[in-house]
Amino acid sequence: MVSIIGAGNVGEHTASLIVLRELANVRLFDLPRKTQEGVLEPVKGKALDLQQMAGALNLDVKVEGYTVSPEGEGYEALEGSDLVVITAGFPRRPGMSREDLLEKNIQIIKVLAKRVSQFCPESVVIVVSNPVDVLTYAFLKLSGFDRRKVIGMAGILDSARFKTFLAQKLRVSVSNINSYVIGGHGDEMVPLTSSSRVGGLPLKELIDEGELRGIVERTRKGGGEIVSLMGTSAYHAPGASVYKMVEAILKDKGAIYPCSVYLEGQEGEYYGVKGFCVGVPVKLGREGILEVLRAPMDEEEREMWKKSVESVRRSVELAKKFLS
Repeated sequence: MVSIIGAGNVGEHTASLIVLRELANVRLFDLPRKTQEGVLEPVKGKALDLQQMAGALNLDVKVEGYTVSPEGEGYEALEGSDLVVITAGFPRRPGMSREDLLEKNIQIIKVLAKRVSQFCPESVVIVVSNPVDVLTYAFLKLSGFDRRKVIGMAGILDSARFKTFLAQKLRVSVSNINSYVIGGHGDEMVPLTSSSRVGGLPLKELIDEGELRGIVERTRKGGGEIVSLMGTSAYHAPGASVYKMVEAILKDKGAIYPCSVYLEGQEGEYYGVKGFCVGVPVKLGREGILEVLRAPMDEEEREMWKKSVESVRRSVELAKKFLS
C-alpha cells in the first residue's frame, strides 16, 4: 500500500499513475479547504474520483482519502503503508524569503516525520517537497529512519528533461538516450554529458558543443520554463518520476535512478560529501536504497559538482537551526 501525503497536483498525478498501472492500493492525505460556504474535503473527493476511474477501466485498486490537520491529527491510516510519498509543502509567495520558506516547510516535515515514525516505521519514504535535498535531510534526521529508507525525488525529473531536449534535438527516440543528471535539485545541477550515450554512441560525438551547452542550461531552468508558461509548477513529469521510484521499490527491480540520498562513508568520500543529502545514482529495491553507485565525472563536471554540493551544504546548514 502506498500513502501519499499531499493531494495537490503532483500527489494526485502520482496516485493516478499508480492506479492506472494497478501497482498498489493508495491512500491520500491532505488538509481541508475553507470557503465562504463552509469547509470542503477535496482529498476525499479526489480519492472517490480516482476510485471511479478505476471502476471505469475495470482496475481492482482501492483508493481512499483522509482529511488531516496541520497539527498532525488524522494520520492513523498510515498504518500498514509499504511506501510513503511526501509532496506536502508551502509554495514560495511574494515577499517570502528563502529562509522563511525553508522554515515553514521544515515545520511541516516535523509533523510528518513524527506521524510516519509512529504509524509506519518500517516504510520507505520518498520526499518530493522542495527544497528536496534539504527536506530529505530534515526528514531523515527528524524521523530517525535508516538512511537507506529515505529518498528524495529530483534527479529522475531533471534527467527526463535533459533526455527529452536531447531527443528533440537529435531526432531520436528518447529510449535510446542514456544519461543522468546529478547534484542538487536547482540551477547548479550537473548533467553528466561525458558519460551520456545515444544508442550506445558517445553523446559528444553527435552534437555540437554549443548546442549541448544550450540544452544543459535549458535543463537547469526546466522547472522555471514551465512556471513561466502556465503560472504553476509542473506536475505530469514530476508525478511520472515519483511513479518510477515507487514501481522500482515495490517491485524490487534494482533499477538505477539518480536520487537525493544521505552520503557518508566511502560513497561520501568519493563524492566529497559527508553528512547531508544530494543527488547521485542509486539502485532502488524493496528495502529502499540497495546501493549507492559512483558516477564517473570528467574534470569540468567534477568542478560543477563541487559548486552544486556547496550550494546544498549551505542550505542544509541554514536548515539545521529549524530542526531542534
